[in-house]
Amino acid sequence: MTVVVVGAGLSGLACARVLVDAGHDVLVRECRPSVGGRFTSRSLDGRPVDFGAAYFTVSDPAFAAVVADWQRASLARPWTKTFTVYDQSSATTATGPLRWAAPTGLRSLAEHLAADLPVRLEAPVVRVTSDPTVDREPVDAVALCLPGPSAARLLPGVFRPQAWDPVLSAVLRYAQRTWPDFHGAFVNDHPVLATVCDDGDRRGDRAPVLVAHTTAEFARARPHDPAEAIADAVGQVLNLPERPSGGHVHRWDLAKPVQPHPEPFELAGRVGLAGDIFGPPRAQTAWLSGRALGVKLAALLS
Repeated sequence: MTVVVVGAGLSGLACARVLVDAGHDVLVRECRPSVGGRFTSRSLDGRPVDFGAAYFTVSDPAFAAVVADWQRASLARPWTKTFTVYDQSSATTATGPLRWAAPTGLRSLAEHLAADLPVRLEAPVVRVTSDPTVDREPVDAVALCLPGPSAARLLPGVFRPQAWDPVLSAVLRYAQRTWPDFHGAFVNDHPVLATVCDDGDRRGDRAPVLVAHTTAEFARARPHDPAEAIADAVGQVLNLPERPSGGHVHRWDLAKPVQPHPEPFELAGRVGLAGDIFGPPRAQTAWLSGRALGVKLAALLS
């Protein structure tokens, strides 16, 4: 049986793994030049910087087993349970779940999952039909492992509409570390910032690099010079004496689902939809959703 998995983020790779292990012929098609989706990294000054997801957390035993594999391979490490919380007049410390980071970038975790899977990069899909076909070629099943609006462009009118928020992610490089030690920060009620992470702390090399994520409202406004506005906002919140010496801003139009769906995936015949909207918007949710869809499709095809 031939199955096409569209999208090589965590959900697509988890789905493909189940189907391959069940003995099906699988092809993962990814429009970008690398796997990972929002588990993505960019090399700046010879070091990886995560500018998609900031970290990941673990609570499910099955996903914990995957994380243990990453840790044994020295790809993932426990990072922190504490984040600073900034509001308009104070800064406090909040304790939450253990957050994990990747010394060589979150993309390395996706590459580890994809190592022996049949993945074709820079291979965008133009059209899917419910027969099912992929770009007019008949297949036995299709797994759409990507945000709902992207899936709707390939297969209109089949799955429930999804609302997603945009985010701008800014990598800010400084000449030196001039901020007090912190891991990451939530910024409440700010017109520009939602989170700021110390990438040198997250990576473990103490590089003078910060990564900021904006509010959805700021991203929707499409400011003329977002790098300048984000750098100004970070400098004000952290009381920095210097401006960054360089940086990079990336726009994520589909960064975070507005309303999670309670079921683990959607299925219409032999075409399924999976991703991190099917539960709390986390990396673990994406992996669990893709795995659940893979199990369902494998059962249908058997």
